[in-house]
Amino acid sequence: MATYAQAIQALGDPTRRTIFERLAERPSAVGELARGLPVSRPAVSQHLRVLKQAGLVNDRRDANRRIYSLDPMGVGALRAYFDRFWTQALDAFKTIAEQQDERIE
Repeated sequence: MATYAQAIQALGDPTRRTIFERLAERPSAVGELARGLPVSRPAVSQHLRVLKQAGLVNDRRDANRRIYSLDPMGVGALRAYFDRFWTQALDAFKTIAEQQDERIE
């Protein structure tokens, strides 16, 4: 299983982020994903391989092509990683706000 660090590293590339964002809209084949990108179809396939190894993308066979989509488990694990920081920030804010309330009273 891939780690959140692999997922973050995979999304560090702007082309991979664009592919990831397109897959968030809908599952797609390589040719569809390559349209409008400044890279070739083989390059898009390589980017998809990296995203798949990072646990963010999966694929299924459809006749003679592969359809790629986001992997909910991988995206969920990445979200849980970032949610941890959001929760910590909210807890810290709550503590400071409560301390300010105590000073006012």
